Amino acid sequence: MDISNLIQTVAIYALPVLFAITLHEAAHGYVARYFGDDTAWVLGRVTLNPLKHIDPVGTILMPAMMYLATFSIPGGPFVLGYAKPVPVRFGNLRNPKRDMVWVALAGPGVNFVQALIWAVIFVVLQSTDAADDFFVLMAKAGIVINLALAVLNLFPLPPLDGGRVAVGLLPWRYGQYLARVEPFGFFIVLGLIVFKVFGPLWMEPMMALSYRLLYSLITPLAMILR
Repeated sequence: MDISNLIQTVAIYALPVLFAITLHEAAHGYVARYFGDDTAWVLGRVTLNPLKHIDPVGTILMPAMMYLATFSIPGGPFVLGYAKPVPVRFGNLRNPKRDMVWVALAGPGVNFVQALIWAVIFVVLQSTDAADDFFVLMAKAGIVINLALAVLNLFPLPPLDGGRVAVGLLPWRYGQYLARVEPFGFFIVLGLIVFKVFGPLWMEPMMALSYRLLYSLITPLAMILR
């Protein structure tokens, strides 16, 4: 393993990852408070302090170990992790079934907005001769990380955000059936990833769709700066 390359990769991805995770989790808490549940607010989780959202195992140890273990294999590295979930008492929401959908969508929505902001930075940097390669790579990393985090979380299986959206949109009876999957949802997704089903089934088509949407939004600015 090339240590210098590893250090450079960590430096490029550190800031985009911290912003992606922090704003994702804070958005859940902020929207929950807006719709009537101030649990996250009272516990200090509606904050831009990344330390409040970092899970030592899920955010640091697990991704680091998976990165190191798969760094040199074909198709690697393979990284998966999670942040400390923002506590939401859905029963406190003014309209629990409807409002839980907006609370769940807040995280992926904020990630897409961040991807758009990083795309703007990338286009602006590309239009200047003095652009530093390090910051260009950071902007590209910000786009990829935020789109990937949004798409991953929109998979319609609890406890992912897409699962909560599905529970909120389905008729009550079927939504409750889906909600019962939550204790096993993470392991189901992990299994789909390990057996190389999750990529072709969900990530690849949804990432392609996300890139098309992002490209359509950023094209006018790119044309102006040419």
